[in-house]
Amino acid sequence: MLVAAAVCPCPPLLVPEVAAGAGPELDVARDACTEALGVLAAAKPDLLVVAGPAGPDDRGTFPTGSTGSFAGFGVDLAVRLGEAPAAATDPGRRLPASLAVGAWLLEHARWAGAPVEGLGVEESLPADRCLRAGAELADRAGRVALLVLGDGSACRTVKAPGYLDERAADFDAVAAAALGSVDLAALSALDESLAAELKASGRAPWQVLAGAARGAALNGRLLYEDAPYGVGYVVAAWS
Repeated sequence: MLVAAAVCPCPPLLVPEVAAGAGPELDVARDACTEALGVLAAAKPDLLVVAGPAGPDDRGTFPTGSTGSFAGFGVDLAVRLGEAPAAATDPGRRLPASLAVGAWLLEHARWAGAPVEGLGVEESLPADRCLRAGAELADRAGRVALLVLGDGSACRTVKAPGYLDERAADFDAVAAAALGSVDLAALSALDESLAAELKASGRAPWQVLAGAARGAALNGRLLYEDAPYGVGYVVAAWS
């Protein structure tokens, strides 16, 4: 059963070494993420699953000890998802960027709780399959926690990666309100086509969360909502 969840954005700029001079602009978001991860630790889960958007080649599960890096962003920084396996062997595929950010957040928060696994959620995954995947995650252990990564629209300003789209602010407002209030119906109903047009990578992971939370009766808090660089970022905690 799902006992807690933290929702965080996943821009590599959250990592100060990647952000360089722009680092302080996201300090408030980093602090909110740390607070959300504290909620996960307080729930004392048996299993923590880090779920984030992924491309077709990066979808699927990543075991404890999976590694990633930010070399593609010009930084010689490696991260590991949870503790290294008992046998010092390479666990397999490298983490996609979203899960690498999640691994960094856990390291930054000094996570020392339950075993950690990763799930790359293909951004185009239909809502019904997202909901089913979430329900399956919730059944993985007696007490499951989720760290759910994903960004809102990338179309909030003319300088945003997707340029300005007048629909973006409303989409982000609906998503943020749903994430802050644990409105599972609203999350489940997020429009897949609109999310793709607005380059909102969080849509599929958020719907995985909605599927996992059915029947869990959790309460939520919205800890951060802003659109630096024209991209919608949300941090929320469920417990």
